[in-house]
Amino acid sequence: MRRRELLRHASAGLLAAPALLAGRPARAGENEPVDVELVLAVDVSRSVDAEEQELQFRGYAAAFRDQRLAEGIQGGPLGAIAVTLFTWSDWNIQDLVVPWTRIDGPASAARFADRLDAAPRQTYLYTSISGAIDYAARLFGQGYEGTRRVVDISGDGVNNSGRPLAQARTEALAQGIVLNGLAVVDHTPAPSQVALLQPPLDDYYRHEVIGGPGAFLMVAEGFRSFEGAVRRKIIREIASNPPPGPLVERAYA
Repeated sequence: MRRRELLRHASAGLLAAPALLAGRPARAGENEPVDVELVLAVDVSRSVDAEEQELQFRGYAAAFRDQRLAEGIQGGPLGAIAVTLFTWSDWNIQDLVVPWTRIDGPASAARFADRLDAAPRQTYLYTSISGAIDYAARLFGQGYEGTRRVVDISGDGVNNSGRPLAQARTEALAQGIVLNGLAVVDHTPAPSQVALLQPPLDDYYRHEVIGGPGAFLMVAEGFRSFEGAVRRKIIREIASNPPPGPLVERAYA
């Protein structure tokens, strides 16, 4: 039985593996077991202005300083998760902001937040969700092995760069990756004629982006509701055995 399957059974209460694996250092060439491998993918296309980008970064940092998040991580079978964060825009632009980091309590979570505070803020042009998914899928298995592999994609627009989104999504799901979404519905400024021809962003993310066992969508009604949205979302994502929840949740400022 592969170790990932052993961990998955353990998180469901079928085996006592956590007691055996917790505290055991990974052997040379072996990935360290964690409850979840979580990739945070943050949109920095031109539709996200400097103030909105700052609200995103502050939101993620505040989430990792939240005591409830640390308690949720410590309550898992292994009591640790692995997290990495990158920004994305055009099909060929993905910048790794914080590499894979083991988080097992308030101190390591706060250090992750500090790195987000210190990260450079950059803005590019287009919105390639497909490129973000492809990049995220290649990040897994680099030092850690989780019961679940989750990609958290935040953005405020539809795919307009790179290969078809459906292709990237299908390939990621075939690898057992769960795709969750954080759609930012920004009502200012007034939508352009092009935007009016596009589907509502929350519907688009629900039908075209998210997928996999237990996948869900968090909708932030404006960037000022982003902090509360991302906190609720990550706390739900790190649960070792996530309880059934709504397919779509909404956060308001």
